[in-house]
Amino acid sequence: MTGRPEILFPLFAGLETLEGVGPKTAKLMAQLDIETPRDLLFSLPYAVVDRRRRDTIKGVDLPCTLTVEVTVGAHRPPRNKGGAYRIHVEDSQADFQLVYFHARGDYLARLLPEGARRVVSGKLEIFDGMAQMVHPDHALPVEEAGEIPEIEPVYHLTQGISQKVMFKAVQGALARRPEMAEWIDGAQMQTRGWPGWAEAMGEAHAPQSMDDLSPSAPARERLAYDEFMAHQLTLALARRRERKSRGIVSVGTGYLRGKVLEALPYRPTGAQMRSMDEIAADMAAPERMNRLLQGDVGAGKTLVAFMALLVAVEAGGQGVMMAPTEILARQHLEGLRPLAEEAGVVLELLTGRDKAAERRAKLAALAAGDIQILVGTHAVFQPDVVFADLRLAVIDEQHRFGVRQRMELAEKGVGADVLVMTATPIPRSLSLAQYGDMDVSVLDEKPPGRKPIRTAIVSTGRMDEVVDHLRKAIAEGRQCYWVCPLVDESEVSDLTAAEDRFKRLRAVLGEGVVGLVHGQMPPAEKDAAMAAFQSGETQVLVATTVIEVGVDVPNASIMVIERAEIFGLAQLHQLRGRVGRGEADSTCLLMYQPPLSEGGRKRLEVLRETEDGFRIAETDLEMRGAGDLIGTAQSGLPRFRIADLERQAALMAVAQSDARALLESDPGLTGARGKAARGLLWLMKQDEAIRLIGVG
Repeated sequence: MTGRPEILFPLFAGLETLEGVGPKTAKLMAQLDIETPRDLLFSLPYAVVDRRRRDTIKGVDLPCTLTVEVTVGAHRPPRNKGGAYRIHVEDSQADFQLVYFHARGDYLARLLPEGARRVVSGKLEIFDGMAQMVHPDHALPVEEAGEIPEIEPVYHLTQGISQKVMFKAVQGALARRPEMAEWIDGAQMQTRGWPGWAEAMGEAHAPQSMDDLSPSAPARERLAYDEFMAHQLTLALARRRERKSRGIVSVGTGYLRGKVLEALPYRPTGAQMRSMDEIAADMAAPERMNRLLQGDVGAGKTLVAFMALLVAVEAGGQGVMMAPTEILARQHLEGLRPLAEEAGVVLELLTGRDKAAERRAKLAALAAGDIQILVGTHAVFQPDVVFADLRLAVIDEQHRFGVRQRMELAEKGVGADVLVMTATPIPRSLSLAQYGDMDVSVLDEKPPGRKPIRTAIVSTGRMDEVVDHLRKAIAEGRQCYWVCPLVDESEVSDLTAAEDRFKRLRAVLGEGVVGLVHGQMPPAEKDAAMAAFQSGETQVLVATTVIEVGVDVPNASIMVIERAEIFGLAQLHQLRGRVGRGEADSTCLLMYQPPLSEGGRKRLEVLRETEDGFRIAETDLEMRGAGDLIGTAQSGLPRFRIADLERQAALMAVAQSDARALLESDPGLTGARGKAARGLLWLMKQDEAIRLIGVG
């Protein structure tokens, strides 16, 4: 299937091919991300206006939109330029005024001649004790009034486009709907009571009541499912291609892992043991592993990842662990070193900062197979880095590593199994949208020995008390993070917020006690500031959110977060997880600027009540929506036009299993339903997926 099927051509033509849409309107619509008739179809109305005809305006609660037949009375042109032009009208029981501004008298005399019967529709309100309708939406002769829709859909607009223009354009697009073969499983259509695609589109654009606008209305639910299905088919095709790309069978002897388990001072949790087994089984299978290891802060992901790396070594190969930044790579190295010593394996670090001679020596050892486990940043994928036998790549903190990057990893000809670790507990609906091509292992238990963190909510008015509390803690030799908010998008203001706080704290607590780290610093300075804090040289670290990912300072036992109410819950939870890693009791102070909204209070209270990241993430999702939660821009989350990720999470799960099952039974999408599914992919602009069918 080389190109878009012909029946879809009319939907992908230019907007100007629609009646009533000229170049200017087309340009304005582009601001709403509407570039073709197809996009118009996927821009559903968000409200309805009841324009059913009434007999009279008498007894109606104003203001409201209504439609009524009237007799036109006297015209009163404005006394001064730019004033109101008023027309007196009467229905069967009451009278009111039509009001126009900047109107031409001759035009209004033709539109509403005195003594004529007209049907007017618009918003009626009381002004100075008189009922009036300013600029009616419709004023038509009785015989033409059938054109006024009884229940009119209301669309999102942009300046310069009226509801009328939008409605007409959508009607034009609807007239071009082709009859498409059904891609949804017949049994599912029946149990859900879903209409066919073309019918669903028609119904969604002609809602008869508010109920028809709800995500659970059959037409809308079906269209949402189409979006999920197209997305999950794309992921399933990617997954199939990943799995087909030559996997390596790595069967471990268990010898090295046994040595590490024996040396551990505690027993791993059930969740850790289960994840280790799932990963080892995947590595032993001929397909390529593509697994996500999801665990809350402090759930013990490092141990699980190291055990997976040991499987690779036991099988006679090598493993690599990649972190997004150099400081995190070094931290992984520190964390893994004691484990590697127990197992007796050779562990080495490779970053962009190695001196030339040092780098050459490491590369030689790697190519010879003398380095068994390599830790590094993305630098490990440079062309001159050659492994003797790479079996497993572990990638940490995946937010910056979407489906596309996973595909690139595959294209590097690295047939290695892939394990991605993320410390962000993501609600299941989102993890399906984002990682639907992966298999997931979840660490949902905390290892023994992690102490709970006391969380308090304090108003900024009590800043002095907080600083006093800090002074005492520092005197006892404790360390503290102080996080300043990213006030708005401009880097400058965050910088000033952090720098001001730094100067103030330094003035109160003394020189040399306080360090500063923010996003605008050169990496070397950032690393130096972090290192000074890690070694205990500075006791307080003022930071913007750069510290949220992974840095480990066991002696830090206080976390102050300023303006906590403007952070996302998941982010606050991540930040809080930076403390409570050592022996001391830890505290997290969430400082807010009053007054706190109801929602703001509720969100901060969830943090005070629980340390369960999954519960926190679910609450965050309910309260803020998917885009905000991950920051849609860098999340790699698809943007759905109709589907609502939060409220339709269950549908996403159905779409995933459906898409996988369809590909299982019809890998080339050549059967009847398979061909229909190709039509869906073209309709949904999933060109990536279509390429994959070709490659698949």
